[in-house]
Amino acid sequence: MDVLNRDTSKGNILVVDDTLENLRLLVSILQEQGYEVRPVPNGKLALSGARGFLPDLILLDIMMPEMDGYEVCSQLKADERTRNIPVIFLSAINEVLDKVKAFDVGGIDYITKPFQVAEVLARVETHLALQRLQKKLQVKNEELAEANAQLAQTNQELEKSNENLIQTIQQLQSTQEELIQSKKMAALGQLVAGIAHEINNPVSFIYGNLCIARGYFKDLLNLVEVYEQTYPEPTIEIQQLTDKLDLDFLVGDWQKLMNSMEVGAERIGEIVRSLQNFSRLDKTGLKAVDIHEGIDNTLLLLQTRLRSEGTRLEIQVIKDYGQLPLVTCYASQLNQVFMNLLNNAIDALENQPAPRIINIHTSVSTPKSPSPMPQFVIIRIADNGPGMREEIQQKIFDPFFSTKIVGSGIGLGLSISYQIVVEKHLGQISCISAPGQGTEFIVEIPVHLTANPVKP
Repeated sequence: MDVLNRDTSKGNILVVDDTLENLRLLVSILQEQGYEVRPVPNGKLALSGARGFLPDLILLDIMMPEMDGYEVCSQLKADERTRNIPVIFLSAINEVLDKVKAFDVGGIDYITKPFQVAEVLARVETHLALQRLQKKLQVKNEELAEANAQLAQTNQELEKSNENLIQTIQQLQSTQEELIQSKKMAALGQLVAGIAHEINNPVSFIYGNLCIARGYFKDLLNLVEVYEQTYPEPTIEIQQLTDKLDLDFLVGDWQKLMNSMEVGAERIGEIVRSLQNFSRLDKTGLKAVDIHEGIDNTLLLLQTRLRSEGTRLEIQVIKDYGQLPLVTCYASQLNQVFMNLLNNAIDALENQPAPRIINIHTSVSTPKSPSPMPQFVIIRIADNGPGMREEIQQKIFDPFFSTKIVGSGIGLGLSISYQIVVEKHLGQISCISAPGQGTEFIVEIPVHLTANPVKP
C-alpha cells in the first residue's frame, strides 16, 4: 500500500500467527474495516517486520514454534524503537496464569480463540484509539516541554534584561546627579567669578591705601611733634582743641583702627581668593609630589589651632601613613583640600572635651576588576567630634552650605574640595558620619593623572 493509502487508513496492524487459517481470518476481518494489515507466520519475522516498519498495533499469537509470543513481546519491549507499540495476545489457552504472564511481559490485552469478530474489532479499535490519544498526548507533552523551555529561556532573558535595566537606571541616576552637580558648580562659578571680581577691586584699593594712610598719619604726627617742640606754649584755642580731641588717645586708637582695617581687608581678601578658587581653580601644572609632605605642610600652618592655648585644649594628630608612590596631581589644589578638611575637623572639635583627636590615614588601592584601571591613593581624615545627621551629610558638598554660625564661614570649603577632587583629579570624595560617632572624610585620587583629563 502506498503512502497515501497508509495515511488515509484507520491504522496499520501487524498480525502474527503460525496458523494460516487464523491469519486469513484476521486479515479479512480487519481489511473489511479499513485497516492496513501485514500478516507474518512466526516470531522472528514479527520482530524484523515491527522494527522495519513500525505498526500501530500488533496482534500476537502465544503458542508458536521456535519463539513463542511471550519471547517476541519481551524483545519488542526491550527495544527502544518498538517498546511503545501496543500488543494484544491471541491464544486458545484461557488460563488465568497465562493471561497474567501475558500482561507481565508487556501485553495490553488478551483475545481468546476462536475469535469473535465483534470482540476482535472492539478491542482493536479501543487500543488504536488509545494509541492515537497517547501519541497526541506525547506530542502535546513535547510541545509543552519545548514551550516550557522557551518560557524558561525567556524568563532568563527577562531577568537579565531587568538586571541590565536596573543597572542602566542606576548609572543614569548617578550620571544625572553628577551632571546636576557639575552644572550647579559651573553656574555658580560664573556668578561667583563676577562677585569676586567686583569685590576684589575695591578691597585691593582699600588694602593698598592703608599703607599710604599710615604714612600720611605718621607725617602728620611728626608735624605735630615738631610744632609742639617749636611752640611749647600753645595758644588757649589750640590747648582747648587738644584737650577736646584727647590727642594721646586719638594716636593710640588710630593705630588700633588701622590694624583692624588691615585685618578686615585681609579677611575679605581670603574670601575673595576662596571665591576665585571656586570659580576657576588655579592653573598650576601637574607634577609628581609626595602627598605626605603636602599634609605635613598643611598641619604646620595649622599649628596655632592645634596646640593648647588658654582655655583651649590641645588637638592630637595621629598620622598613620602608608607607603605611597609619588602622585601626579595639582599639588597646590590638593593642599587646599587638606586645609579645608583639617580646618573642618578642628572646628568640629572646638567644643569637645579631651581627648580631641584627628586621625590621618593613607594607603594605596588597586581595583579588583581585570580591566586596566589606575591605582588610587586614599587619604582618610577623621575626627572624634560630634558627627553629623544624615540630612546634613547630603548637603555638605553644596555650595554655600554651612553648619557654622554666621560669620564663621561662607560654605565653600567642601564645594571647592569636591570640585578639586572629582572634576580636576577624576577622583572621589565621600563622608562617613553619625551623631556621636565623629566624622571621616575619604579622598581617592589616581596615582597618575594626565593633563586635561576628561571624566569618564
